[in-house]
Amino acid sequence: MSNRSWTYIDRSDVPAGRSLVRLIWVYKRKRSGALKARLCVQGCAQVHGIDYDQTFCATLRPTSLRILASLAATCNLQMRRWDFVAAYLQGQLQE
Repeated sequence: MSNRSWTYIDRSDVPAGRSLVRLIWVYKRKRSGALKARLCVQGCAQVHGIDYDQTFCATLRPTSLRILASLAATCNLQMRRWDFVAAYLQGQLQE
């Protein structure tokens, strides 16, 4: 709470008809042996239109991908991780 990234709310301060979204801690041990902890929202407990109305997914432009690929080739580096599934969450379908 010292960096003001979140605020504690008492259950009695929650407006009528609203509910608090539960949080969980996710712990992970990295390959280097370092520990990482993230505070995550339990998304399965949220209702669209009540708890949220928009979703966001950061995507990469094709030109940025080409620049990264050329830098990796120039520096003799390997690119190993790709996640194309999430890139289509906000896409517009043309049928």
